[in-house]
Amino acid sequence: MMEITYAKDLSLEALKGAPMEADGAIEAAAERIILDVRARGDAALLELTERFDGARLDSLAVTSDEIEAAWAAEDGAFKALLEGAADNIRAFHRRQLREGFVVSERPGIVLGQRLMPLGRVGLYVPGGTASYPSSVLMNAIPAALAGVQSIAVVTPPGPDGRIAPSILCAARMAGVTEIYKVGGAQAVAALAYGTETVARVDKIVGPGNAYVAAAKRRVYGVVDIDMVAGPSEILVIADGRSSAREVAADLLSQAEHDALSKAILLTDSEALARAVQIEVEAQLSTLPRERIARASIEANGQIIVVDSMKEAVDISNAIAPEHLELCVDEPFALLGAVTNAGSVFLGRNAPEALGDYWAGLNHTLPTSGTARFSSPLSVDDFLKKTQFVYYTREALAEARRSVMAFAEREGLGAHARSIGVRFEGDAL
Repeated sequence: MMEITYAKDLSLEALKGAPMEADGAIEAAAERIILDVRARGDAALLELTERFDGARLDSLAVTSDEIEAAWAAEDGAFKALLEGAADNIRAFHRRQLREGFVVSERPGIVLGQRLMPLGRVGLYVPGGTASYPSSVLMNAIPAALAGVQSIAVVTPPGPDGRIAPSILCAARMAGVTEIYKVGGAQAVAALAYGTETVARVDKIVGPGNAYVAAAKRRVYGVVDIDMVAGPSEILVIADGRSSAREVAADLLSQAEHDALSKAILLTDSEALARAVQIEVEAQLSTLPRERIARASIEANGQIIVVDSMKEAVDISNAIAPEHLELCVDEPFALLGAVTNAGSVFLGRNAPEALGDYWAGLNHTLPTSGTARFSSPLSVDDFLKKTQFVYYTREALAEARRSVMAFAEREGLGAHARSIGVRFEGDAL
């Protein structure tokens, strides 16, 4: 049962929780897998896939026939769901598109910045206890909007060697046809370093288990990554007029992800706190993933009674949750005070699941308090910037004293000379 505590008895430091730290054994295992894939390429991927996923494969690549067969066999209702979700995701992320700029306000000087898509990206789509076609859409659509031309999906196969048809259909909907039957740290290694079958990428995005997170941490610098994602989190701020049944359902929507997931309620109503405590227990027994959700609630579930909504927002900002629900009468009045959160769900009719699947927001979000400095996945994650500068000789002559003085102040004579040499024989 979720424990009820009082904010006055807790410190903000305690509520922040421990920072996300690497597990030594997992890090070591990921490192061994990466080294194996670097050394043996496809042979290592095939062997590791059989060991960890129970699938003996003849080849790693999903064929176009497999994709089309999955699409043909899928029912129209699910295809319509994919299309509706994809349309909403495109509409939201299209507004993130922006252009470079050129500045030529001073005579003889041109400055600017160019935005260019990454050349090739790898999308990790989790498998295992569930399949996530929504993750395909959330990762692939912003990449495509950014202009990335080469997109590869990696995802673990089932013991039968097949990828979940829903994953293949989502990939087709998003325009991705390069899909590989490999998951875990070995998939990250393949994307980062390349194998005979999998060409290396410039960036890896998408959530995964602890081994995937460890591998992404290890290959960062060889390639870029979006973030090192931890277990899912939800924090609900609710007043006494909220429905205990609805709040409990929202808390459990994240608890069912993983035994390490966190579900927290902050409320200024003791009555609601006790009602939610009872509701969570009642609803747990009805969940298909009861075992996972119960483990999450018992280990990481919290109900905290606060003195005011202001205190609730202060605590939320300290925790910096992945998902924040503001289940209050005037959610927009609180929104301006929220400084640390991945996605914010406003009011009583915007449960977190709306953002997972349909609204158009991205559901790849910062976890473990990293919303203090990190952001949801966006079109920007698939762009790189190059800046440029042009000076005429006259403009450089005007700036040369300042540049040379700065260089000499830092003791970098060659820097200063690179300016001065252009004006040898000219008077300063």
